[in-house]
Formats: sequence, structure tokens, C-alpha cells
Amino acid sequence: MQDIFKPSDYPDLLVGLTGPDDAAVWRLDDSRAIVVTTDFFTPVVDDAYDYGAIAAANSLSDIYAMGGTPFLALNIAALPPDLPMALSSEILRGGAEKAREAGVVIAGGHTVQDKEPKYGLVVIGFVDPQKMLSKGGFKIGDALVLTKPLGFGVTTTALKREQANEKDVKEVVAWMTRLNKAAGQLATEFNLRGGTDITGFSLLGHGLEMANAANVALEIQFSEIPFVSCARKYAEMGTFPGGGFDNKSYFSPQVKFNETIDEQSQMLLFDPQTSGGLLLGVPREKLDSFQARAKELNQPVWVIGEVKEGKGIRVK
Repeated sequence: MQDIFKPSDYPDLLVGLTGPDDAAVWRLDDSRAIVVTTDFFTPVVDDAYDYGAIAAANSLSDIYAMGGTPFLALNIAALPPDLPMALSSEILRGGAEKAREAGVVIAGGHTVQDKEPKYGLVVIGFVDPQKMLSKGGFKIGDALVLTKPLGFGVTTTALKREQANEKDVKEVVAWMTRLNKAAGQLATEFNLRGGTDITGFSLLGHGLEMANAANVALEIQFSEIPFVSCARKYAEMGTFPGGGFDNKSYFSPQVKFNETIDEQSQMLLFDPQTSGGLLLGVPREKLDSFQARAKELNQPVWVIGEVKEGKGIRVK
């Protein structure tokens, strides 16, 4: 691939194949760049409308995670030919209404047939190249701030196994359908440099991507990490998705846990998230103002640790 595609031949491609970031970025001029991303997946909940809204929020999140503002999207859908039209319509309606909430126009898309439903978006946004977030932007001393709780994967897997109750599902759906728009706004207002969204690689997996890209270590305080109210219950039931065990196998050599943190708690930090929150690095001198502004925007934020010298992640 590198023999065919040489980044040096495309100086306006600011982010592409060579980095771990969340979206591709193409510079238009000194103050504007285009951000492009796509994501789609199979249903994580039973309700078709909620599924469409979650998939759209998840796709839009990559733009916010780069410090950008989305404005245009295309549907991507793979639907079984025997799926009732009413369900297909509800999936697309959920995506369309979530995009509208974000101020994004869905201008078409493409649909193919498949045995299992799959839905998501191609999303295009704008970003100022001078204010762009990246996975390599953490600085030593930054506070680690998370903008949504954890526990989505273990709960939706319980739902698939018909072990989840309705109240728990509603709680998780409310978080997964919540846009990262205000969190992204905070990042740009405070001129942050390090950020990503927490999705399939889990908090620890995406955190390690950032630590390695910035050549730093992350120190995380387990007691400060937010979880949905049902997370521990389903963790003790063992309803983790297969991706959680893959994450643990792949990332655990770079993670050191305090001996008091039990197996279920460790697994919750490897739990894949769908439409998770942003993980941001906030300079300590900005933290008080950042938290005050987050309150004004009705954006929850949790300080869960700090960026340190070294490598890997320590969970205390």
C-alpha cells in the first residue's frame, strides 16, 4: 500500500492511513479542513428507531472526536429482503432525526441486501487545522476527562441474551443516543489537543492508543470512573461481549492494575462501547473553567486520572 500511496505526495492530507486517529482530514486552506469518517454495525438493541439513532450518534462521534463540526452525511444500510418495511423505515428515521439534532443533513446514501441488518453513516465535517484534536495530543500533567459512563457493551450483550431488564436498557440507550456535540464544543472552546471517543477498543484500548501516540503514560483512578448503574450487575453475570476478551488479550500487557481491582472490574475497563463518550486531556490550569463551562452546557464530565511520564496505563 505504501508503494502506491505516499503521504508525502499529498501534503494536504493531514490525517490518513499513517495515524490512529478517528477520521481522515484534508486541508482546504490555513483555517479550514474537511473531516471524513464512516461507521456502521449490526443492531445493539431491539428497538429499530433506537438502533438507527445510536448508529447515527456513533458515526457522528468521530467528527466531534477530531474537534470538528459535522454538516453532511450519507446513509449506509444493509437490510434483509424480508425485513418488514416498517422496521427499515424506523431505522432510517432514527438516524435521520439524530442527524437533524446534530444540525446534519442526510443527503442520500446506499442500501444493499444482507442477511443481518447493518446501518450507519458516512459523515463529513469541517475543522480548523490549528484546533484539531488528535490521539497524539496528550501532554504530561493533563487531567484525563471522560464525558460518558462505561458499561454499554456488557449491558447490550445481556439484552441479546435476554437477561437485561427494561429499565437498564433505557438507561444505556439514553447514553448511547446522546450526541458528543457539547463535549466536542468544550474541546474546541478550551483549545484542547488530545482527544478520542471511546468505542470498540474500550477505555483502556483507546487510552493506550493515545498514550502510545503521545509517548506518555496514563494513570487512572478506578474509583473516579463513571459506570451506568447496572454495569456491575451484568459484569458479575459475565455478559461481556467477545470483543471485551479480545481487548483484554491484546491490551493487557501494557496495563498494570492495582491488586485490589477484581476481575469483573478489570473487564469493565476492557468492555467495548458503542457511541461512548470522549476521552480528553485537559491542562490542569484550565480544568476549573472547563468543568464550570461543562455545567453550563449540561455536559457531564468526570476527571478519571492524569497523564504522566512513562509508558502504558496504571489503574490505581
